[in-house]
Amino acid sequence: MYHYYQFNREFFLQRYHKRSNVETTFSMIKAKFGDGLRSKTQTAQVNEALCKVLCHNICCLIQSIFELGIEPTFWGDSLKGETAC
Repeated sequence: MYHYYQFNREFFLQRYHKRSNVETTFSMIKAKFGDGLRSKTQTAQVNEALCKVLCHNICCLIQSIFELGIEPTFWGDSLKGETAC
């Protein structure tokens, strides 16, 4: 593996960076929402894990809005004066 790394360093570093981002994200989710799943069936466990990922994404979005000073526009704000279907 060392020789593979030496001869294909650019390719290796691109892959490693992606892996590092994924591991960091999993670590953040586990730290914020716990590392266990409470559901018993496999389908429920998948849904619970996906909910944790969704909640993590929402938390990151909210944090970015406050840190970067972004003024969000919500769908309800753009429909003022119009009748929603």
